[in-house]
Amino acid sequence: MLWPALRSVLFQLDPERVHHLAHWALRRVPTALARARRPAPIPALAVRCMGLDFDGPMGLAAGFDKGDVALPGLFALGFSHVEIGTITPRPQPGNDRPRLFRLPEHRALLNRMGFNNEGMEACARRLAALPPGARLGPVGINVGKNKATPNEDAASDYLACIEWLHPYADYLVVNISSPNTPGLRQLQERDALDRLLRACVRHLAERAPGKPLLVKLAPDLSPEALDEAVDVAIAAGAAGIVATNTTLSRAGVERHPRAPEAGGLSGAPLERLATEVVRRCYARAAGRVPIVGVGGVMDAEGAYAKIRAGATLVQAYTGLIYGGPGFVGRVNAGLARLLERDGFSTLSDAVGADHRQGGGKAAG
Repeated sequence: MLWPALRSVLFQLDPERVHHLAHWALRRVPTALARARRPAPIPALAVRCMGLDFDGPMGLAAGFDKGDVALPGLFALGFSHVEIGTITPRPQPGNDRPRLFRLPEHRALLNRMGFNNEGMEACARRLAALPPGARLGPVGINVGKNKATPNEDAASDYLACIEWLHPYADYLVVNISSPNTPGLRQLQERDALDRLLRACVRHLAERAPGKPLLVKLAPDLSPEALDEAVDVAIAAGAAGIVATNTTLSRAGVERHPRAPEAGGLSGAPLERLATEVVRRCYARAAGRVPIVGVGGVMDAEGAYAKIRAGATLVQAYTGLIYGGPGFVGRVNAGLARLLERDGFSTLSDAVGADHRQGGGKAAG
C-alpha cells in the first residue's frame, strides 16, 4: 500500500497545511472523474433515513470541509453523504495557530479550530455554483454561531444560517457542542436548547417543509443531561441526533506531550465513549428519531459497533486522516462481511441489534 508511506511524509508537515493541500486537490476533481472513481455501492449497505436515500452508512463528519465545498472529490472517496461546516453567519478566522495537533501513537487528533470559515454567504455561493451532478449523495450543512455572538442572541445566528443555506442542504445540523467556542455547550441545557431548537425547527418548517434538522451533542454530558437533551430535542421537533462531537477528556492520552493543549480530542481514544453515547441516545429515543454515530470510527469494526449500538448512519473524519483515500472502501467492505457473519441481510437489520440481544443497557 502506498498510503502508509505517503502518510509518513505528510505527517512531517504542519497538520493544517496538509489539510489545505488536501482541499486544494479535492476541489479540482471533476464530477465525471468522481463518478468514475467512486467505489461501487454495496446493496446490503443501502440506508433510507429521514426521507433520504444513502448508498451506505459512512459519511464525512463536519469539520473537514468548512465551506470549501469540495463535493465531487469527497464523494469520489466513497462517502455516502458529506456534512459541510460548521458554518457561521459572518466569516471568522477561528482561534490562533497552532490549533490542530496529531497524536499518531494514539491515532488521534486534537483541535481547537474555533469554527474558522468564510461565512454563510460564501458557502451558499459555492454550493449554488456546483456543476450539475456534483452531488453524488445527500449533503448536510452544519451550522453554528459566531464567537462574538452572546448566547442570548444565538438563535439569530442559527436562523440566519438556516435561511441562507437551506436551499442547498438535504439536511441541516445545529451544532451546540463544539468545545472550541466559549460558552457554546451551555446551549445544551434544557431551557436554552428548547428555545433554540423550537425556533430553528419552526423557521425551517416555514421555509422548507419536511427538510430534516438534527442536533449535534457532546460526549461529555452526564448520563442524566444526555437523556434530558435527547428528550428536549425530540419534543422540539428535531429529526435526529448526531452523537457525538469531540471530547474534552484526555482518557487514554494523558501522558502524551500534547495532552495539556486546549481543544477537543477525536480519533481512536474517543471510540468507546462515543459508542456508549450512541447506545444511550438510541435507548432514550426509543425509535422516535434516528441516531448518527460519530467519534473514533477508524475501521469497519468501529463503525459496526456504533450501528449495533443504534446508529443508522455513521460519520468519520479522523479515520480518513489516518486511513487515507481507501478508508471508506475498506470500511464498507468490512461492514458487508460483518453483516454476513452475523446473519443480517441488510444494514438496517443490524441497527440497534445490541439492544435486542440484551447488550444495549446504557451506562450510567
